[in-house]
Amino acid sequence: MTGGARSYRCIALGALAVLGLGLGLGLTLATSRSLQPLPDSFEHLFDHAARHTFLDRHGQPLNITYQNRWNLNDRVYLHQVPEFLQNAFIVSEDKRFFAHRGVDWIARAHALVQNLLAGDIVRGASTLSEQVVRMLHPRPRTPWSRWLEGFEAAQLERRFSKLDIFEFYLNQVPYGANRRGIAQAAAHYFDRDISTLSEREMLALAVLVRAPRWLDPQRRAAHLDSAIADLAARTGTAAIERQPLQPASGQFGHNLEHFLQFASTRVDAPRGQPVDTTVDIELQQKVQRILDTRLQNLAPRHVQNGAALVVDHHRNQVIAWAVGHAGRDDMPYNQLNAVVVRRQPGSALKPLLYAAALARGWTAATMLEDMPLEEGVGPGMHTYHNYSRIHYGPVSLREALGNSLNIPAVRTVQYLGAQHFLDFLHRFGFTSLAGHPNVYGDGLALGNGEVTLFELVQAYAVLARMGDFKPLTLLEHRHRQTRGRRVLSEDVASLIADILSDPGAREKEFGRDSILNFPYQTAVKTGTSSDYRDAWAIGYNDRYTVGVWIGNLDYSAMHKVTGATGPAQVLRSVVNELNRNRDVRPLYFSEKLVKKSVCVATGAPAQEDCRTREEWFVPGTSAQPAATTAVTLRLRKPSPGLLLAMDPRIPDSHEYFEFAVTEADDIRRVDWFVNDTLVATTAGPRYAWPLRRGQFTARAEVITGAGAEPVKTAAVSYRVH
Repeated sequence: MTGGARSYRCIALGALAVLGLGLGLGLTLATSRSLQPLPDSFEHLFDHAARHTFLDRHGQPLNITYQNRWNLNDRVYLHQVPEFLQNAFIVSEDKRFFAHRGVDWIARAHALVQNLLAGDIVRGASTLSEQVVRMLHPRPRTPWSRWLEGFEAAQLERRFSKLDIFEFYLNQVPYGANRRGIAQAAAHYFDRDISTLSEREMLALAVLVRAPRWLDPQRRAAHLDSAIADLAARTGTAAIERQPLQPASGQFGHNLEHFLQFASTRVDAPRGQPVDTTVDIELQQKVQRILDTRLQNLAPRHVQNGAALVVDHHRNQVIAWAVGHAGRDDMPYNQLNAVVVRRQPGSALKPLLYAAALARGWTAATMLEDMPLEEGVGPGMHTYHNYSRIHYGPVSLREALGNSLNIPAVRTVQYLGAQHFLDFLHRFGFTSLAGHPNVYGDGLALGNGEVTLFELVQAYAVLARMGDFKPLTLLEHRHRQTRGRRVLSEDVASLIADILSDPGAREKEFGRDSILNFPYQTAVKTGTSSDYRDAWAIGYNDRYTVGVWIGNLDYSAMHKVTGATGPAQVLRSVVNELNRNRDVRPLYFSEKLVKKSVCVATGAPAQEDCRTREEWFVPGTSAQPAATTAVTLRLRKPSPGLLLAMDPRIPDSHEYFEFAVTEADDIRRVDWFVNDTLVATTAGPRYAWPLRRGQFTARAEVITGAGAEPVKTAAVSYRVH
């Protein structure tokens, strides 16, 4: 070799050495900077993660640990873990655990060969110590992360004993459904304590950590059986193949994460201190089971979600808070807290609507017209219908509420005014209804404003407590610090309860043998929003108030599920459960109410020539022939901003639009004005106006009774295209 060549080779080797040294230094520096500090003690992790421990009303712990990064409450000492289960984990996850110093280089070499031959990553070879590092320092699953985990695993083993690391692993290893550790996994998958597990169930826990979804006992039983058989062969316990594996159903539990999320916002106790809640865990389990079963039965009708709230209104305490399919990771949108999601209540607000009217002097015998009704909504007209599409003519307030008739409800809110009814609802705690009254209009009576199940049950609890409002409490002893305020008289609240618990009052629409007729006196109301997007059932008896919502949290429509056909069955089952083993009393009834005879057809005081019935009255009120006398006269059609279009298929000379004023007693004459020009005079509240294109202003002057001064309506602008 010449001197020049030898010199060139030395330079090349030197350059490579410098490059290698530089890369080594760079790798060392990058590794040093990327390594994260390890805790001085595993217990310190739990101190930093400590949250309030929530207890039910009897001192039973609730499952808040499923929401934490760490398993805080279901930890076991290593000596409490069956030896067979310990050995199963060692064989399955890290058979040289007690021999290596954090990294099993032999296992890594075998894994490298297997992965190269397979052309994919089929084996990871992480030791238990490296898996603990991954729990402590979550990183993306990359080669760089594996590099760092090896160094941190070695540091971990220098800081902690093998037994401490193994105990931490067994208590914190993640499973499905947010469970951590073998104690939570045993309860979730097999409904057992670890001390009662069979050997086959122990092997199942050992292999489930590899892929909880892929090996799920409910949905991947065959995959799990194969993995168990493989591990059984490796542990020399193949005989356990004959042992049956009986996984828990996983359908019904008492996952209270939604309740705890809400309750956590109301806790003012020091961090980590136990918090006594008002929930009864035994009742919670039953309510959850009832709700989930009903949702499963309704699934073919495109029903996915639901919620139920149970309140002891004597103590003003929430005792059950159920969200449909809570804790299941295969159900849509069940992470949302449906108890406090805003939805349209449909007819569920009608008891409060009529309570407001009774408070203004109406009576249960006040007559309301249930006739076809068309009103302006935005730039168009809306025709109101009852659910059955049947109109019953004059009906009493009792029948209007009992049968949940829509048109009498609209006439009632027109009498009260949307502003007055909205203020009334605010006094009952409906903070979700924050819009201007014009946003809701007459539709407020039919539930076009969105409210929560929590607000609705809270309001019905006020009715059950005879008009005494208190915010619902979720924490023990908090109810003693809350003073109530009266928002409704006992007399009116008694009348509402009497109507809602009267089978005869709802016979027209629901029939005599309705599912709403409970064994014991119970005030019940249902609601269904437009296009079957929401179905509600709320009821109360002498002690409890229960509310149920069913629907889809993606706002898709159900297949003709109403309050009576969907949630009413849940309501009935829950109330029956509440009534078990107790003396049920009748609903409170005010002694001040006065019974009077009224004419069925008119609601007027009973006379010899009419068919009569008995009705209850608030002292100081009396039977009225009709409610229309109190309605403010206004132009009903056209409505402000109405847009009309001429029909090209009809000759212009034959096209008409009906003008109408609100119904009132004894209308003698109506003068109709368009653009301040008198165009017609009629003897009734309607006029067929000949259509023509343009921008117009309409008003009317109404004369009621002989010699009365004309009542002038406000002018209304509209356009015809």
